[in-house]
Amino acid sequence: MSAPALPDLPYSGAITDVAGIEVGHHTDSRRPTGSTVILAREGAVAGVDVRGAAPGTRETDLLSPGNFVQEVHAILLAGGSAWGLAAADGVVRWLEERGVGLDVRFGRLPIVPGAVLFDLPVGDARIRPDAASGYAACEAASIAAPAEGNVGAGAGALVGKLFGAQHAMKGGIGTASVKVGGVTVGALIACNALGDVLDPETGELLAGSRTDDGRALRDTRRSLLRGELPKPLLAGTNTTIGVIATDAVLTKVQAQRLAAVAHDGLARAINPVHTMSDGDTLFALATGRVALKDEAPGMTVLSTLAAEVAAQATVRAVLAARAIATAELSIPAARDWPQRQDGHVR
Repeated sequence: MSAPALPDLPYSGAITDVAGIEVGHHTDSRRPTGSTVILAREGAVAGVDVRGAAPGTRETDLLSPGNFVQEVHAILLAGGSAWGLAAADGVVRWLEERGVGLDVRFGRLPIVPGAVLFDLPVGDARIRPDAASGYAACEAASIAAPAEGNVGAGAGALVGKLFGAQHAMKGGIGTASVKVGGVTVGALIACNALGDVLDPETGELLAGSRTDDGRALRDTRRSLLRGELPKPLLAGTNTTIGVIATDAVLTKVQAQRLAAVAHDGLARAINPVHTMSDGDTLFALATGRVALKDEAPGMTVLSTLAAEVAAQATVRAVLAARAIATAELSIPAARDWPQRQDGHVR
């Protein structure tokens, strides 16, 4: 799927700038939901770090450095809450048909960890990503820069829901990359955060909970500090998920560390983050196309880059998003917000 025309966005690059990575989306036409697959057909060393208290995940335990499996072949990101994990079955089938997977003597078994976000309030909640959605996302995968905003796992994402979904704004999916010393680090983030999203460079709010009249941003952090009480929340009804990828050669221990420090980028761009109602989960993939030689960036630099691209991709996720309307909700987006000036929300 090619990206729709977007306003000028900050930052640049895409996770597909990392050699060995492909991305595909499937967006369900019946309601805003979908699947996004990040393919590493030749295998990638992987790690994961779960910071939210209400995650929906698949095959994350095998990524522990002490466990047997050394490489994965894809990561699934999907809407639909835990039902959406079924989309991984389609990814597994697509890879198996192409002979991609771990040789287990009786066949090649594709290793496909995944994570989901909660987008059920947007449209008919009975429509969720399934195996066909995951398969379709694989069919659409390529090395081209992926579409951003209301696509794939970000199709039904909202942000700023602490004071009720009726005051939220549109979230989405975004990507970014940086290259230093011959090594590339990229991120793909589906932002469905309970908290607000802000510009990590200036601290300025970009999207989040709106005031009761819907005409201005409330500023969730300051509202909480003033003692305003949030609406009762169902655990797990939010969640930001994503993938950090690099072409560096990493061990499983290093990949897990990269996933962990990438959450610093979420913390710079989302406030509050990692809450009891979020299942924030980040994966890290290392395709190993570039060896870390003496003059190449080490883990300290790679960790800094991982946090940076995670923050950048989060910003792009909300700035690329478009307004939506359902029978129950009318959700504006940062790109067409009346108070937006010079690319930011005022």
